[in-house]
Amino acid sequence: MTLLDEKIWTGLVYSDGWSRSQLGDNPIFEPATGHELGRAGIAGPADIAAAAERAKRAQPAWAATPAEQRAAILRRAGQLFEENAAEIREWMVRESGSVPGKADFELHLAPQACYEAAALATQPYGELLRSDRPRLSMARRIPVGVVGVIAPFNAPLVLGVRSVAPALALGNAVVFKPDPRTAVCGGVAIARVFEEAGLPSGLLHMVPGAVDAGEALVADPNVPVISFTGSTAAGRRIAEAGGRLLKRIHLELGGNSALVILDDADLDLAVSAGAWGSFLHQGQICMTTGRHLVQAGIADAYIEKLAEKAALLPVGDPYTSQVALGPLIDEVQRDKVHALVTSSVEQGATLAAGGDFDGLFYRPTVLTGVTTDSPAYAHEVFGPVAPVMAFHDLDEAAALAADTEYGLSLGILTRDALKGLALAERIPSGIVHINDQTVDDEMVAPFGGVGASGTGSRFGGGRANADAFTHTQWVTVQGDIAGYPF
Repeated sequence: MTLLDEKIWTGLVYSDGWSRSQLGDNPIFEPATGHELGRAGIAGPADIAAAAERAKRAQPAWAATPAEQRAAILRRAGQLFEENAAEIREWMVRESGSVPGKADFELHLAPQACYEAAALATQPYGELLRSDRPRLSMARRIPVGVVGVIAPFNAPLVLGVRSVAPALALGNAVVFKPDPRTAVCGGVAIARVFEEAGLPSGLLHMVPGAVDAGEALVADPNVPVISFTGSTAAGRRIAEAGGRLLKRIHLELGGNSALVILDDADLDLAVSAGAWGSFLHQGQICMTTGRHLVQAGIADAYIEKLAEKAALLPVGDPYTSQVALGPLIDEVQRDKVHALVTSSVEQGATLAAGGDFDGLFYRPTVLTGVTTDSPAYAHEVFGPVAPVMAFHDLDEAAALAADTEYGLSLGILTRDALKGLALAERIPSGIVHINDQTVDDEMVAPFGGVGASGTGSRFGGGRANADAFTHTQWVTVQGDIAGYPF
């Protein structure tokens, strides 16, 4: 039996084993063809409540488990991701519309997330504090209890496991709600890996669900911490609901990231970086290059070359053809992308390439003549669209790049790396890449944005995970009971 054998999970959720859910099951469609790939369980509020209760009961014994035993399970989970990469890749390509290269990138990060989490389990968990009294004073990290993880469709494997793995490693239980559109590659795969790795029952609950399930998870009294990756609009609602309940909410949200190209940059390399930043995974990445800011002296040449490249990129079914772009996730997303493009053109922008689609296959699009009010420039598109705007000097570049509510990722291309670094210091952003485009991730690095992009670097490597999934507790120890005046 293979890891993702459909006999194991069809129509089921994972909560103390594979079981039926409140709402039954849900079809999983292949975006490229519209074919039904299978049926996964779909959770409702009652399933969330039951999962959170079971997780709360199971967590104390897990927290008391020796750290090395927890680490061993995380290491085994990493190995299982590697051993079953081919099977998971096929589901990622078909279910999420990923081209194989993008799927391989996630399949590289997923085991790394587990290995980093395994190391985290045995790291020092506190520090000694000075005290002016004759006692031992220390601050130690303790698990929060139950962590709620809500993950999106666009990079479903890595955006789920990057919170699930460290939360478990640090002694917590997890209630995990993946997007039902990618319930297998972003949910079943993670549940099956940890099941096979020997994670004790009751610690991981994988419950795909819609908005009502997410709302129930945020509101559940047994879940003190929520780790959410998704849209800014949904993140605002979660933050508001969680704030009223005094919960800790970690948000990694949308972006409209700028790629700044100075006139000393290698033009061909800059065009290649810009195309990759905007068109990888059809632009359905939070870090996607949403704005190309090009110094005026090379702007026309950059636009011409970017449009030529866009026109030549093959678009199609990534499961049956060798393509650069696959399908958008569904018609709702396609229509949103197209509305932003067409409304920008209606307001005066020019299509240098693309702007049309066939089914869910949207052609890579280059827009020129945009203004700061053009919808495809001012808003996160989440599609393969590259708006290009010229600037004249560094002051204007800094002002344009910073003129957004978002602050997730920033790329600056220049032969003078120190000049690029100085420019970056003027632009609020959680991530900065000098001489690279805006899309990148490593499991050893803190990850997150500012402003409407989220609540800072609460995801990723080392200290960020410890901050996210533990409480700090002050403890004092002294030999005798202290004496007091009364």
